[in-house]
Amino acid sequence: MAMVSVDVIRAREEEARGGRPVARPVNVGQAERLASQVGGGVLMAAGLLRGGWKGLVAAGLGGALLYRGATGHCSLYQALGASTADDERGPADSVPAQAGVRVEEAVTIDRPAEELFRFWRDDANKTKFMGDIESVTPLGDDRSRWVMRAPLGVKLQWDAEVYNETPNEMIAWRSLEGGDIDTAGSVHFTAAPGGRGTEVRLNQKFNPPGGKLGVAVAKLMGHDPASVTRENLRRLKQIMETGSVVTSGGSA
Repeated sequence: MAMVSVDVIRAREEEARGGRPVARPVNVGQAERLASQVGGGVLMAAGLLRGGWKGLVAAGLGGALLYRGATGHCSLYQALGASTADDERGPADSVPAQAGVRVEEAVTIDRPAEELFRFWRDDANKTKFMGDIESVTPLGDDRSRWVMRAPLGVKLQWDAEVYNETPNEMIAWRSLEGGDIDTAGSVHFTAAPGGRGTEVRLNQKFNPPGGKLGVAVAKLMGHDPASVTRENLRRLKQIMETGSVVTSGGSA
């Protein structure tokens, strides 16, 4: 029996429909489609300006994001049986259920929970240990404006609010509509076994421009979310235990 190529099968499907192309299901939500178009355009332009193989790969992925945003179709979502087209956001989560990426990391710090909670709660301290965050500006009413440094010199901005907290135990936040990135998360402060201080456990979920494809591009550019989170917690530990951050070169 002769093999039939995929192109032939598609051609026959189109012919059976009177020459019309086979419709692809819309499985990407409106907000994610818009983010894909914006992120794709930025990524393509930045990739072409950078040049080299990484730049070409980034430009190619930017084009894929533009296509994803324009058509509302994601082949990966289709293969996984996932869709964000009809997702609803719960009151405690700014990221659609099937979109984005989740990161959970923890570190034990030899300081009391009260001190760690107070330090984290102060927006002025965020840039001291979050290496990817350029600025955090308080807006009042437990809201703040964040600016993050992304790969290829891109900067992302969003507003966030603390919507729940238990003093000295937990802080929970979520992004507000209209930002460049959707994010939600919480940090928990728990006594470590054996009187070794406090375990700081950080849970985050975020959906950058382009969704999971955007995350893949960021990893390609050396911006892996899990690695960034671990490094941020390492800096927090050093600051709280020694008062300074030691770099790979051995200096503060």
